[in-house]
Amino acid sequence: MQWWHWLAGGLVLFVVELVTPSGFFIMFFGVGALVVGALMWAGVIASAAAQWLLFTVASVASLAFFRGRVQKRLQDPPRATVDSLVGNLAVPQQPMAPGAIGRVEVRGTMWTARNEAAVVLESGQRCRVIRITELELGVVPE
Repeated sequence: MQWWHWLAGGLVLFVVELVTPSGFFIMFFGVGALVVGALMWAGVIASAAAQWLLFTVASVASLAFFRGRVQKRLQDPPRATVDSLVGNLAVPQQPMAPGAIGRVEVRGTMWTARNEAAVVLESGQRCRVIRITELELGVVPE
């Protein structure tokens, strides 16, 4: 193959990566093709066997070393906790034994909650939210 075939192929692989949901695999083969094309243009390699060997090694090496970094940089940033309920006042709607699940009111909304304390929480008693696990709150007496 000519050096410009490798460069064109590398650019095509980058475009394919952009237009398909491949999960960041194809572009690293494009990197391998660009490396081979550049080295052929510089006159470093000439034989077809060396070209294909270098393409394979460069592609796999770039995939192994850079795929995780690229995914991390392009990944959505973690969502900030804008309004956490931890530390807010909660009021049980019925008595809750230690470790029991019941309903509490927090900011005017009813939530499922687990009594994290070693004492019974009475209906109407002031409590604090100490954790949130999915849609269940952990509460303790204030």
